[in-house]
Amino acid sequence: MNKIYVIGIGYKPLEKRAREIISNSSVILASNRLSEVFKGYDEFETVKDKVKVINNVDETINFIKSQISNLKSRIVLLASGDPTFFGIGRRAVREFGKDMVEIIPDLSCIQIAFSRIKESWDDAFLMSLHGGPHPEKRRRLPYEITDIPALLQKHPKIAILTDKQNNPSEIARILVQSEISNLKSKVIMYVCERLGYSDENISEGTPEEIASMTFGEPNIVIIKQSEAGFQPSAISFGLKENELAHSRGLITKDEVRAVTIHKLRLPQKGVFWDIGAGSGSVSIEAARLYPELKVFTLEKNEEQIDHIKENKGRFNAANIEIIKGEAPEVLKSLALPDRVFIGGSGERLKEIMDYVIKTKAKLIVVNAATIETMNDAVQCFEEHGFNIAISEISVSRAKTIAGKRHMSALNPIFIITGEK
Repeated sequence: MNKIYVIGIGYKPLEKRAREIISNSSVILASNRLSEVFKGYDEFETVKDKVKVINNVDETINFIKSQISNLKSRIVLLASGDPTFFGIGRRAVREFGKDMVEIIPDLSCIQIAFSRIKESWDDAFLMSLHGGPHPEKRRRLPYEITDIPALLQKHPKIAILTDKQNNPSEIARILVQSEISNLKSKVIMYVCERLGYSDENISEGTPEEIASMTFGEPNIVIIKQSEAGFQPSAISFGLKENELAHSRGLITKDEVRAVTIHKLRLPQKGVFWDIGAGSGSVSIEAARLYPELKVFTLEKNEEQIDHIKENKGRFNAANIEIIKGEAPEVLKSLALPDRVFIGGSGERLKEIMDYVIKTKAKLIVVNAATIETMNDAVQCFEEHGFNIAISEISVSRAKTIAGKRHMSALNPIFIITGEK
C-alpha cells in the first residue's frame, strides 16, 4: 500500500529512516519557506529535482489525492518541526487515514524556543494564533488574541505560535490594554525569531517594550509570569454579595445565583450573554468559573455599568465585555450565543426573548420576580417549541432578634429554563 510520508525538518539533521525515504521518493512537496530550509540539508542536492513547491495547503492535499492512485508514487510532504504540533500532520491523517500516513518528526519549535530561554515548558499552555495568510480564508481558531489575558489567570506560562496578524507587538498591546490589574507589570515576554535560521534572534522585554518593536517571521512568543505575579485564585465560585459592588441591594442573591449558574450549564468555551446584568454578579461568577468563555454583559443603567466595571477589575474577569445599551437592539452586533441569561428585561421581555430565540441559542434561562413575568417567559418558550423547566427559589436567612435567631424570608424568585 502506498504511503504518504510527512517528515519534519528545520532543527536537526535527518535521521536514517527519513534519509532513506527521501532518497527513494518520487516527489517531495514543500512550501516555499520549507523548500528554502531544505536547501540547507546535505540530502538536498541529490533529490532537488523531485522537489515540488506548493504554498497552499488545500492545493497540496489535492495534489496528493491526484497522485495517490499511482502505485509507483512515493510522496514525501515536508513539514516544519513536529508535524503533529499545530501542523499539517493532523490534516494529513484526517484526509488519508492513519494507515496511509507515516510521520517522522523533527524537534518542535516550542522545544527549541524554551531551550533558548532556558525555561521548562511542562507547565506551559500551548496555543496557536496562526490562522493562515489570507484574512478572508482564515480558519476559526480555538482561541483568539483577546483571550490571552484571561488565559494568564490560569497558566504561569503561555507559548504562542503567531502569524502576521497576531504578531508579537499586537499580543503585547493586548496585555498593555488589559483591564486585569497590574497584568503588564507581572509578565515578561520572549520573542523567538526565525528559530533554526542563521539570523535567529531572541528578544526579551516587558509588554510595553515589545509593543513598540517589530520582528522577523516566523516567530514564537512566550509569556512568563513572575512567581509573585501568578496567583491563581483558590476560590473560583461562591462570591458573597458584600464582595461585589452593587446598588441598594439590587443584586442576584447568592443562593439564586448558584441555582441560576447551575441551570445555565455553561460550556468551557463559547459565548454567553447576560442580559439586564445589574451589578454583573452572574457574569463575574461565570467568567471566573470559565476563563475561556466569552461573556457579554449587557446593561443600560449607568450606575450599574460602573458597578460592573468595578467588579470586573476587582476580580480580574478579563473575558467579560461590557455592553451598554438596551436589548434587543444592542444584541444585533454581538457574536451569537451558546447560552443566554435574562435577569432584567425592562418590560421588554417578549421582544428580547423573540430575538434571542432566533439566534439558535441552545439554552436560555430567565429569572422572574413576579408571576406575570414568569407567565410571559413560559408563553414565549411554548410558542417556539422549547422544553421548559420552572423552579421557585425561596430563601430564608437567619436574623437575630432579642438574642434569638429567627428565619426571615426573601422574596421568591422563579427560574425558567428553556432548552431545545
